[in-house]
Amino acid sequence: MGSVPELLPEKSCSKLLGIRVLQRLKGSPVSFKTHQAIVLIVTFLAYASYHATRKTTSIVKSVLDPQSKDLGLNFFSLRLTNNVSESTGSRRVSSNLGAGWAPFNGPDGTSILGELDVAFLAVYAFGMYFSGHFGDRCNLRIFLTVGMLGTGFFTSLFGIGYWANIHNFYYYLIVQMLAGLFQSTGWPSVVAVVGNWFGKSKRGLIMGIWNAHTSVGNIAGSLIASAMLGYGWGWSFVVPGLITALVGLVIFLILPVSPELAGADREEDDYSCPKKGGDEVTEPLLKQETPVVGEAVGFLEAWKIPGVAPFALCLFFAKLVAYTFLYWLPFYVSHTAIDGKYLSSETSGTLSTLFDVGGVLGGILAGHISDRLDARAITAASFMYCSIPALFFYRSYGHVSLIVNGALMFVTGMFVNGPYALITTAVSADLGTHKSLKGNSRALATVTAIIDGTGSIGAAIGPLLTGYISAKSWSAVFTMLMGAALVAGLLLTRLVIAEVATKIEESRSNRTQEPRPLEV
Repeated sequence: MGSVPELLPEKSCSKLLGIRVLQRLKGSPVSFKTHQAIVLIVTFLAYASYHATRKTTSIVKSVLDPQSKDLGLNFFSLRLTNNVSESTGSRRVSSNLGAGWAPFNGPDGTSILGELDVAFLAVYAFGMYFSGHFGDRCNLRIFLTVGMLGTGFFTSLFGIGYWANIHNFYYYLIVQMLAGLFQSTGWPSVVAVVGNWFGKSKRGLIMGIWNAHTSVGNIAGSLIASAMLGYGWGWSFVVPGLITALVGLVIFLILPVSPELAGADREEDDYSCPKKGGDEVTEPLLKQETPVVGEAVGFLEAWKIPGVAPFALCLFFAKLVAYTFLYWLPFYVSHTAIDGKYLSSETSGTLSTLFDVGGVLGGILAGHISDRLDARAITAASFMYCSIPALFFYRSYGHVSLIVNGALMFVTGMFVNGPYALITTAVSADLGTHKSLKGNSRALATVTAIIDGTGSIGAAIGPLLTGYISAKSWSAVFTMLMGAALVAGLLLTRLVIAEVATKIEESRSNRTQEPRPLEV
């Protein structure tokens, strides 16, 4: 790249309107630490808003498809007796949960809603393979802004179907797919920007808190969507969509992409890409100031790198479990009698936030334990195995009382949401230090795309299968989730064995190096 194209973005980025306003308010130049704080806060809000818009569908499902409260027990009888009127789009059989919204209120409503989820997540997973490629070659501030504005627009467009009285399934399908495409810009962009400002010595607790944006976004999306249901389900999409677009404008006005472009004095640090968990890595994933050495690794060649295939498949199953809860938990709660009573859609959505609150604690706890033990695979596998009894107890005893349901939901969220971010971190650390990569950042980008893309495919399949399996029995859904958690843990067996062997070897080495007492 020539010198002129490099100078143009630096000049424009160093004079961001938001930064200039902040400088005038302070009466002095913005310091490096202040730039870092801005990057952390703004990127946190950006990715949290992505997840807030992603969460709305799960909250509105029970309104769009108010199936009988005996869903999963006599669903097949419903399919034979509940017909949908083409003219009114409502059931002939009355329901205490409301009339619903055609085409989602038919006997196959859960399956249709599952198809919307898989369409969104499939396009999202597909877009992930390309977002990193384009993000490395574009102005990340503009790239992220476009992604957020597009996400806000198409999320709002889904809600506009409420006022426009749209009952065409393909309208909602296309809108969801386009929303998924724009949402795929989120993670690669915020990772690259934060990676420009923070080195591995700066991660620790700060990065652990920053990585809570996923759960915080889910909680905010649940609360906003639930609160808006009383005014019409369309608002549950429009309000989060407008908030995302607003955050996108903030990104455009104030987000400094890198210290060089912002004109900030770089501290003596090793700037690298953050991870999705709180672990340390021994090799930075992104070094934009360092020339790339060697040729880029091809897609098939990257799969042959030791560790890529098992970790990618492990993330596939881990995200399958996590995203099934993300999209179906409020629907499940509203259709499950708790202490003999059924909760409203609004209350179910609010209660479901406990799952994400547990996820915040689980992510921080998993990262802390992994740091203390220096055994990421052991920690991640242990969490996945512990999620199996947690899922069993939540399904078996969640109906006892509201307190029991909330407590078991919290524990389940801690074990389900905690490890998958840690798994991604462990993979990045393992591949970042693998001798076959030789510091090739383009190889690392390819491997990261494979892992995240494969995990996102699992995230798409889980909600889709739930839409069909829940028609027969929710117990079958939980059996599927427990099986997926078991497979995810088993896929880490080889690395777990390697870590155990390393610990044993270190223990033996320490014992041999201990000084012997002097003989008199």
